[in-house]
Amino acid sequence: MSLQGLRGHPIDTNERQIFGSPGSPPARYRGWVTRSVHVPMRDGVQLAADILLPRNLEPEARLPAIVAQTRYWRSPELRAPFKWLLEPSRLNPYVKDFIPFFTGQGYALVTVDVRGTGASYGHWPHPWPDESTHDVHDLAEWIVSQPWSNGRIGGYGVSYLGTTAELMAVPRHPAVRAVIPMFNHPDGYQDIALPGGIFHQRFIEAWGNFDHNLDHNIVPREFGTIGRLLMKGVKPVDGDKGRRLLRSAIADHATNGHAYRVGRELTFRDDSAPGKEITVDDTAVARYTNEISGSHTVSFGWGSWMDAGTADAVIRRFLTFDNAMRAAIGTWEHGGRFHASPYQSPDATPCPGLPGQYEEMLRFFDAHLKDADDDVANQKVLFYYTMGEERWHKTSVWPPVGVQMQRWYLGRERTLTRDAPSTETEADQFTVDFEASTGASNRWWEMAVFDNETVVYPNRAGAERHTLAYTSPAFERDVEITGYPVVTLHVTSTDTDGAFYAYLEDIDPTGRVTYVTEGQLRALHRKISSSPSPYELQVPHHTFRREDAEPLVPGDAAELSFGLHPTSVLIRKGHRVRVLIAGHDAGTFVRIPNTGTPTITIARNRTLASFIDIPMRERD
Repeated sequence: MSLQGLRGHPIDTNERQIFGSPGSPPARYRGWVTRSVHVPMRDGVQLAADILLPRNLEPEARLPAIVAQTRYWRSPELRAPFKWLLEPSRLNPYVKDFIPFFTGQGYALVTVDVRGTGASYGHWPHPWPDESTHDVHDLAEWIVSQPWSNGRIGGYGVSYLGTTAELMAVPRHPAVRAVIPMFNHPDGYQDIALPGGIFHQRFIEAWGNFDHNLDHNIVPREFGTIGRLLMKGVKPVDGDKGRRLLRSAIADHATNGHAYRVGRELTFRDDSAPGKEITVDDTAVARYTNEISGSHTVSFGWGSWMDAGTADAVIRRFLTFDNAMRAAIGTWEHGGRFHASPYQSPDATPCPGLPGQYEEMLRFFDAHLKDADDDVANQKVLFYYTMGEERWHKTSVWPPVGVQMQRWYLGRERTLTRDAPSTETEADQFTVDFEASTGASNRWWEMAVFDNETVVYPNRAGAERHTLAYTSPAFERDVEITGYPVVTLHVTSTDTDGAFYAYLEDIDPTGRVTYVTEGQLRALHRKISSSPSPYELQVPHHTFRREDAEPLVPGDAAELSFGLHPTSVLIRKGHRVRVLIAGHDAGTFVRIPNTGTPTITIARNRTLASFIDIPMRERD
């Protein structure tokens, strides 16, 4: 496995120096023991939980607990003869090494099927319902009553589990001290389901069908041929020999919600799907902003520049909450197992890989759950990885000191220039190409976690055939782009609606084009709001609410201003950047409009200038 990237830039693999971690101490325990029980909630609903304790734990030992709440089965039940030969955790790449690492360091692990899923009773109407959030209080009460508990609890998880971890702060239970949400989508609307107001059809449909199978105790095809051969279904709790309890719990799930059937009906944040009383905002972490801000629970958020909207989620949290003490944005796929920098080959060693991530998570948990003598407890810091340079940096403010916005105008002959336009009428025109695509392995395809694949953007040379492209002159010095680019377009369309995509890319002297980041906005949502946002934002604020809808008027000019997803990248001397404007991303997002082929005109003149503001600083 090569450590040398496609551009010849080596990866910094000294993981322990990235975050300042001294490395983990030797394991105190070897092996673990597991029991599975039903934990009663305040309304009588029973949640299935696995409790994993270090083997040979001393009777007087008191341990902190790390809780993971999942809707993807806390553990599978294996078929005979595999159940006698194989530890089920070995089938899950996210926990097979996590379990021995943290139990070895003297932690109890508690993994729970959230209400309405797995072997738990109850109903799951939609992602992150209020009932599940408040189950945390009852679960914490149960944990601290156990003879092995030291009275302190942490939470962690990837993706859906990351948001359940973040929500552990809401009940303000005094035992819940620290959480690590990883690669999650605390605002489901803009982070994954409808970024820019455009429905992410590919993923939401696949995710909804996947969850539907789990809820009916059917092993999904995404687990692969081997997984379906080995797995019988979700693991019942101990003592449920005849599966009576499991059958009863599965029966409770018969009317669970289906994310795709709900999501495909939504256009606005305040829409309710037919027959439903909830909106997308009723699933967002922001509905609990006051509770989280007023809690004593600190967080350590993880995300990636190349994973849907998870980097934006990390930055919003870091800027919004004082108790968001620690953050890391790297360049992994969804989950942190693989490298996803477009400047590296897909088989490059991740930086850091899971072992290095576990060490830093341990340092954070030790500081807050064991009172370790470590300055981690008092630092507010964000670590970020700069692609192209392939190195980590840290900052206590965002954007980092020295970064300033530079305005680049869309110019004549498809140039990107610092000079403002001086003419009165110039514009460019294109017909939307509904075959334009960023491919099957882009940042939005999070089901790839089941295929052991990473995010891959091939050479983007030629993508301009489906778009409008504007290219800068070659840079005379290395330039770092770190933060949120913001694009402003003055457009005229032949339709009343449309999807607008802006891509920022790096062109090297050979002509190879490397994807950097993107942003998107449905024209219907273009109004910039002066109303308060639930987050600290560094991009134009679009509410995506019905009251702020503004259809295009065919033939009339309209302004679209929107942020691109944040990034950090080093553009080398001699390279150029380009901005592409497209009207579709085939294979990922829904087609807008669903019929017809709009023609788009983008003005670039003195009165109606179109431009992109890029957060930049020169490097020595």
